[in-house]
Amino acid sequence: MDELLDVLDTDGNYTGEIILKSVAHQNGIFHPTVHIWFYTKTAKILIQQRGSAKNIFPLLWDVSVAGHIGAGEEILTSALREIEEEIGLSISETDLQKIGVFKSRQHHHNTLVDCEFHHTFICELKVPLGQLTKQESEVEALDLISMTKFAEETWGMANIQKYVPHDTEYYKTIIKAIKEKL
Repeated sequence: MDELLDVLDTDGNYTGEIILKSVAHQNGIFHPTVHIWFYTKTAKILIQQRGSAKNIFPLLWDVSVAGHIGAGEEILTSALREIEEEIGLSISETDLQKIGVFKSRQHHHNTLVDCEFHHTFICELKVPLGQLTKQESEVEALDLISMTKFAEETWGMANIQKYVPHDTEYYKTIIKAIKEKL
């Protein structure tokens, strides 16, 4: 689905320009996104298997919830919207803890260059996995994985056929932030 996005400069500052998501991806133009990592008090992390029809990394496991921030949309509003859309969960802004903004540039091929700033949050998952409702068009599956196994599989990308290849430091930051909450 094409949507309007705010353009960011290479430092993550808003430029005042608005473009279509397809144009941003085709031309490698920076834009903002949200990432929300859910964890349980039993030290498990909710991971999402990307849908089979996704252009980028189909069927690989990734962040619990992620999405683009619409043009003019507040970051927290976008995060809450994406959570509701992708896993059918309603939470409040106060449930989210922002842990950072991460610059990401991934050159997939000549007509698809993803340049994003991920506004990243963690949030305790307070309902059982079975109560979540995945968005069929975006999400293939949801699973809870122990933090230990997640760390082993993502640090150094020991299992690159399973996960979206985010920077190792990104994954380490997620694990550290969640450990501090447990």
